[in-house]
Amino acid sequence: MDDDRVTRRRVGDAEVRRANRGWWDTDADDYQAEHGPFLGEVDFVWCPEGLREADVRLLGDVAGRRVLELGCGAAAAARWLATQGARPVALDLSAGMLRHAALAAATTGVRVPLVQADALALPFADAAFDTACTAFGAIPFVDDSAAVMREVFRVLRPGGRWVFSVTHPMRWIFLDDPGEGGLTAVHSYFDRSPYVEQDEHGVATYVEQHRTLGDRIREIVGAGFRFLDLVEPEWSEGHEGIWGQWSPLRGRLFPGTAIFVAEKPAER
Repeated sequence: MDDDRVTRRRVGDAEVRRANRGWWDTDADDYQAEHGPFLGEVDFVWCPEGLREADVRLLGDVAGRRVLELGCGAAAAARWLATQGARPVALDLSAGMLRHAALAAATTGVRVPLVQADALALPFADAAFDTACTAFGAIPFVDDSAAVMREVFRVLRPGGRWVFSVTHPMRWIFLDDPGEGGLTAVHSYFDRSPYVEQDEHGVATYVEQHRTLGDRIREIVGAGFRFLDLVEPEWSEGHEGIWGQWSPLRGRLFPGTAIFVAEKPAER
């Protein structure tokens, strides 16, 4: 992309929503063609490092539990949860991504409820779910991610678990380059200015937000959650795949993903 089409600048909430819904709708086919084989049709992959929920069980026992997947994309994780005895609901803002979720349901025979909605205004009653999760969905693509934390807190029952993965904040220091060019620090870790792709008129077409590790923990705790764990998946031996800026070269030197695990306190 041309250099003048990529910038770091503040973007208003309405422009963020419009840009990211449009981008995911437009890019859904290409995204699934490129990443679908890695993600699988009925699987829960937390990150480009290949960490799977089947192996780490960050959500705990999901059998019989109502689980909300935010930013579900093609909903492979929600379908996997259904095979584990959970009662999942898959939510995404993008109709394009939900179209792929519906196609995959028809292909696999594993069907879960699909909801098109904004993570900032979840269309569910208080304490409607036992567990909530997202793998790189919703959180990096909204201006006010603290508000998403509060919404998730609202729809979780007491004792409910909230687990989400995002690009590791330290990756924002570097360029999105999986090669040698991605090993040199060029940005301040403390610059929260969003990454913005824009058209020839300067209108945002894609926006991704940066928060520090401390920011994320404060958002979680500020919403009322009890912070349990921060998982930083290591690059596994034999994994030679490249996904955008994720690569074996970078993955063996510093983390690319941060997975936050939290819990809504149980009532006393």
